[in-house]
Amino acid sequence: MTSSATTPPPAPGFTDARATWDARFAQPGLLFGAEPNAFLVREAARLAPASRVLSVADGEGRNSLWLAEQGHAVTAFDLSPIAVDKARRWAAERVASQGNAGPASRPRGLSVAFHVAGVDDWDWAPDRFDAVVAIFVQFADPALRQRLFDGMWRTLQPGGLLCVQGYTPKQLDYRTGGPGRLDHLYTPELLRSLLPEAEWLVLREHEATLQEGAGHAGRSALIDAVARKPR
Repeated sequence: MTSSATTPPPAPGFTDARATWDARFAQPGLLFGAEPNAFLVREAARLAPASRVLSVADGEGRNSLWLAEQGHAVTAFDLSPIAVDKARRWAAERVASQGNAGPASRPRGLSVAFHVAGVDDWDWAPDRFDAVVAIFVQFADPALRQRLFDGMWRTLQPGGLLCVQGYTPKQLDYRTGGPGRLDHLYTPELLRSLLPEAEWLVLREHEATLQEGAGHAGRSALIDAVARKPR
């Protein structure tokens, strides 16, 4: 698959989140590009080999598939069945491509358990994962966001890591991606309030130029966060 050069504008707010994301993911190519998120690639060095990882709102699979290729046991879910179908087809294409290249080139792992689910549909079973990854999951209004973070924290085993990247309020000046709503954006104070028990390994605001398909493109105001759950 190749990334799309254009994408339709997001619907106002997220009053019908599934319809909004289905419409965006229905466009040809990969909305957020084929490469994994750079923050995730950098922070994945913290993960133990063969970690059990949950990728939340995984979209078309760019992050979950990369994690699986690093040898992790990955579970992923997204609200959009169109996105999940694209992720499954892309995974099959990658396996076939590696197979054609010969055994020496095959990835260590490319098995992802893909699911169609929303935040309130997902089974946040306690102590299930070694790490949870939430990259730009800012579709959530404050009430849903609280349930999301409660669930992600609950499903982490003690000592597990939560890796989050999102946009800060300054992103409203750039408008190069994100929900375009102040109440959906992150600050360090907000993340601390959502995870009062966390040991913060990373919590920083910064700016960078993103090149993640058409969905995240241009100068951006970001927050990187890695939280460890106490043992």
